Amino acid sequence: MSTKLFDLTGKIALVTGASRGIGEEIARLLAEQGAHVIVSSRKQDDCQAVADAIKAEGGSAEAFACHIGEMAQVDAIFAHIRESHGKLDILVNNAAANPYFGHILDTPVDAFDKTVDVNLRGYFYMSVNGAKLMREHGGGAIVNTASINGLHPGDMQGIYSISKAAVISMTKSFAQECAQFNIRVNALLPGLTKTKFAGALFTNDDIYKHAIAQIPMRRHAEPKEMAGTVLYLVSDASSYVTGECVVVDGGFTI
Repeated sequence: MSTKLFDLTGKIALVTGASRGIGEEIARLLAEQGAHVIVSSRKQDDCQAVADAIKAEGGSAEAFACHIGEMAQVDAIFAHIRESHGKLDILVNNAAANPYFGHILDTPVDAFDKTVDVNLRGYFYMSVNGAKLMREHGGGAIVNTASINGLHPGDMQGIYSISKAAVISMTKSFAQECAQFNIRVNALLPGLTKTKFAGALFTNDDIYKHAIAQIPMRRHAEPKEMAGTVLYLVSDASSYVTGECVVVDGGFTI
């Protein structure tokens, strides 16, 4: 078997939510495999720190802040990519709104709006812009970070779970309609992963113990354990894979 299936040399990759956690690990791994990575999240300084770390390790990266819930900022990052690179080969939609933890009946309107603006509308229009650019240059690969909550709603995480179920459906819709342009669209569905984003699940010992007891591997994941699946989904190793939602959860959904 060829050892170049995961080689991303010459590829331009945009990773959102890449200033920490799963997104940072994805950005680092894609750069390690030869891609030029555009590190994006809401704060420029945080993006720059990751881009600098990648370059210090011999990779190629740049920082560009973008709040994907703000359409003007979405337009700006794609204008930059078009002007500076002329193409986009890989898009990883990983940014997400912090989950609202509470009973579904108590969900405030602002929490609902924030979650939908980022997790649904943001992913949708990032994908629209990315796929249009990919279509112009013969194709590409999009990966959406969803969640196992999109399959099995998390307790007290109603609107977040609903939004991630929508991301799963969105992934399949884009995959179906964009395959004709040689654009593959897949999703990563992480299980319990130790990130700042999921901090509330780790600070309460009772909640954490209950969660771990339901995972056959009896442990949580580290962010780097999600990055390899994304590498597979954006590389030639998965050239005939589209519309798939890959669960990485230590066996929780068995």
